[in-house]
Amino acid sequence: MLKKVFIFAVSFLILTSLFTLVYFLYQVYSPITLESKEQDFVIKKGQGVNEISQNLKEAKLIKNKFIFETYVFLRNVEKNFQVGEYKLKPNINMAQLSKILTLGIGAVNEREIKIIEGWTLKEIGEYLEKEKIVDKKEFLDKISDPAILQTLKKDYKFLEDKPEGIGPEGYLFPDTYRIFKDAKPEDILKKMLDNFNQKLTLKMREDIKIKNRTIFEVISLASIVEKEVPRDKDREIVAGIFWKRLEAGVPLQADSTLNYFTGGKSRALSSEELKIDSFYNTYLYPGLPPTPISNPGLSSLRATIYPAESPYWYFLSKEDGETIFSQTFKEHIENKMKWVKKNKTEASIYNNTKNKTKCCSKAD
Repeated sequence: MLKKVFIFAVSFLILTSLFTLVYFLYQVYSPITLESKEQDFVIKKGQGVNEISQNLKEAKLIKNKFIFETYVFLRNVEKNFQVGEYKLKPNINMAQLSKILTLGIGAVNEREIKIIEGWTLKEIGEYLEKEKIVDKKEFLDKISDPAILQTLKKDYKFLEDKPEGIGPEGYLFPDTYRIFKDAKPEDILKKMLDNFNQKLTLKMREDIKIKNRTIFEVISLASIVEKEVPRDKDREIVAGIFWKRLEAGVPLQADSTLNYFTGGKSRALSSEELKIDSFYNTYLYPGLPPTPISNPGLSSLRATIYPAESPYWYFLSKEDGETIFSQTFKEHIENKMKWVKKNKTEASIYNNTKNKTKCCSKAD
């Protein structure tokens, strides 16, 4: 009797195990019919197998959460799930699904960002926030952290002559980048500095040194050239004019520097704006502003390192972007009356400068 019971029990266990195995294999290898041609699924950083399997169940990508977890544990891949966005095709089975998610097959965990020439740190922060990459305030706070910038000086020699207490404005090279979707502000900063490090060649650095200039001075002036002159072909001449003024102690009189300080975008500054007492007011104060005012592109950098000699001391930009150059103050006034729609009395601008004998103004 006991023998029959034992045989029955063993047979029952074998049949149950066989049934369980068949059921398990059926669940693992039977295709899952998706409702659409492709279905999106996201694995975020920090998610474990339990959370992932729950999300798969809710998305109807698996029928049985326990079987999925058991399968990945048996394969010893529970710690191999790859962060990213997946587009899953119809009729895949659980085995295929686990392989895709643990090997990261087809995962999109990067995205493209495009930083425009002449953007400021603030504008870059606004763009990154709009693209839902990082909070603007968090980005600006992190990349301007003195401790972080001090550490970076060890890796990026071009930061060595940057004055203490000044952020990375001017050094965030405008370009198209691929970044991880969960990238931190420091990651984005390093990627841009790496690019700047490549674009500012050893030859360019040597030529800056030969002219007894610093990289910080070059970037500061290039940031103004970037904002003042839209056309590449005119930038070398304008950079030459600015260097000539700096060497002669003549104020730069660039509207863009004061606009940076006020947050304005005026093409022609008002008489009240011209009275603002700030070192960013390059109508009142000769020399470069305290910091770069934008992040210049390669064209403006090259123009500032290799400026063109010319007989000009003045320039203005027409609304279509063309730059008009003048040799004399009188010629400049005539061009301004001819080409600038919102005319201001040049004398009122001229009289607001501290260096009347040398200085004259430029109009956008």
